[in-house]
Amino acid sequence: STFSISDLRLSTKTAPLDGSITATVTVANTGARAADEVVQLYLRDDVASITRPVKQLRGFRRVHLLPGQSETLTFTLTANDLAFYGADMKPVVEPGSFTVFAGGNSVDNLEAKFEVTAQ
Repeated sequence: STFSISDLRLSTKTAPLDGSITATVTVANTGARAADEVVQLYLRDDVASITRPVKQLRGFRRVHLLPGQSETLTFTLTANDLAFYGADMKPVVEPGSFTVFAGGNSVDNLEAKFEVTAQ
């Protein structure tokens, strides 16, 4: 079967250091057979003080859809998802720009941006 992933939305464009943000995306079965799709959510810290992964898997959901059926999936990103180990080897969330990617694989993605603020 084939799938379409669309309409990536974020609950807010700014979040505090200790806050959370919700991402929603719609997945639709555009093929002729019932099948499963695994929707993946990736995150990139655009301006970290140390080198970070280009895309870091932060969530995934397997969904079974009949032909023509669609479903909206919700992912919540918390401070734990945004944190990394700083130079002092302690978890830290830094203010700055983040990019969220959603898709059926790590290459073909929708993307949206948000800012983490120092409150």
